[in-house]
Amino acid sequence: MHTYDIIIVGAGIVGTTIARELSRYHLDVLILEKEYDVSMGATKANSAIVHGGYAEKHTTLKGRMCFPGRQEFKRLDSELNFGFAETGSLVVTMEDDRGPLEALLANGIENGLDDLEIVDGQRVQELEPELNPDIKWALYCKGAGVCSPYEMAIAMAENAVHNGVDLRLEHEVQAMEPDHHGENGRAFLVHTDKESFRGRYILNAAGVFADQVAGMLGTAGFEINPRSGEYLIFARDTGRAINSVVFQLPTKLGKGVLVASTYHGNLLIGPDASDDSPREDTSTHMERIAKIYEQTKTLYGAMDPKKFLRSFTGIRARSSTNDFIIRSSQDFPEFIQIAGIQSPGLTASPIIARRAMELLQAVGCEFRENPQFDPNRAPIIVKKDLLPFPDIKHLIDMPAAPEKIICRCEQVRESEIVDALHRGIPVKAIDGVKRRTRVTMGWCQGTFCRSRVAEVMEREYGHPVDTRFDIEHSGVNRVMKSELLEYLEGQAE
Repeated sequence: MHTYDIIIVGAGIVGTTIARELSRYHLDVLILEKEYDVSMGATKANSAIVHGGYAEKHTTLKGRMCFPGRQEFKRLDSELNFGFAETGSLVVTMEDDRGPLEALLANGIENGLDDLEIVDGQRVQELEPELNPDIKWALYCKGAGVCSPYEMAIAMAENAVHNGVDLRLEHEVQAMEPDHHGENGRAFLVHTDKESFRGRYILNAAGVFADQVAGMLGTAGFEINPRSGEYLIFARDTGRAINSVVFQLPTKLGKGVLVASTYHGNLLIGPDASDDSPREDTSTHMERIAKIYEQTKTLYGAMDPKKFLRSFTGIRARSSTNDFIIRSSQDFPEFIQIAGIQSPGLTASPIIARRAMELLQAVGCEFRENPQFDPNRAPIIVKKDLLPFPDIKHLIDMPAAPEKIICRCEQVRESEIVDALHRGIPVKAIDGVKRRTRVTMGWCQGTFCRSRVAEVMEREYGHPVDTRFDIEHSGVNRVMKSELLEYLEGQAE
């Protein structure tokens, strides 16, 4: 049996970022992921915010890691082209009392931030003229921003694979045991539902399942208590009226409902927070979605519910310590826990990766730089304004060709889909193409283009597309536009 230097369990933003960093060195690295694609957990369903770093206490790991992580995003985006915009963020209040904002400001300064200030209502109106004019004060963080988190994880994974990392999708880890007969001393046997692997070091980045993976070696010492958050996303360009990320003052359950434009210009509102959440139930619920909508209206009353596209739920890997858990296990120092990575885990991920490497080095892993390491990854999606329909109709109706437009809502060309399919990671579902190219993300939600995407995939791969992987066929219940409109009309009556 081949022995890997390092086995990473989980291919979310943390696992893929660590893998990409490890690919800089002469190391044999394997990522095991139970889902059919990378970024399938909290990474593909979160607020997509690159947080400022003022909300979490300096006494916590997540507080100390957020701002340094944020500082890495410009460089990483320049190398990997996943989409990052420095928009700034506002924490707003309609109360006269500045005390809570003063506390956040002081905490941010303790965390090292140098781009924070409290601004008055007039300044808020200059920054965000569409917000409620009754806002009295806000904490403004200039360097916060937004990114595309699933594109970031995909970019990390593609670059890691390009640099020699082995990625095994649909490999669910079911058991682990120490192997004292491994090469060069102790190793671990990792058994998946398909095959077994040996690794000298194990990194547990399994998200909401991290406590279960740790329990396979009896080393957990923590529990994951999932927390769900539901969101509403609106049509492309609905986010243009919002210039920054706008938060209400935080509550004990989180940062409060936010209003933001996604990197690609969709208005995004949410999340709420519920601690009564199964680990994998990503259904949405009318009462929760409607409450988010009504709560958001107090900040931004110009929302048009007729432009609502989709609801979704993210499940956060909240630990029993309510902090990041990044440490070697007591009984097995070569087994490293990277658990409880809830918000601001996306922002902190570059620093989490560095800490993981420090822990590996502390228990004997040797790092020799690979001079052949290539840090760059070309974009799949090139951010662009949409053209008028008459200007593209001939490209929609034409026979197969690189310039043919497959998705008319997002104006995705055949060449972009083909590119996404041949980057070292097999794309097994239309939803996988969606996350890479934005097909099916427009007004029709795939009604027009889903069969056209499948046709390209089947031509390129030579086998039928398995529709079981796509959300429409998964059994997950989502609040749809017609349901929300009907509910709001009923409430108005």
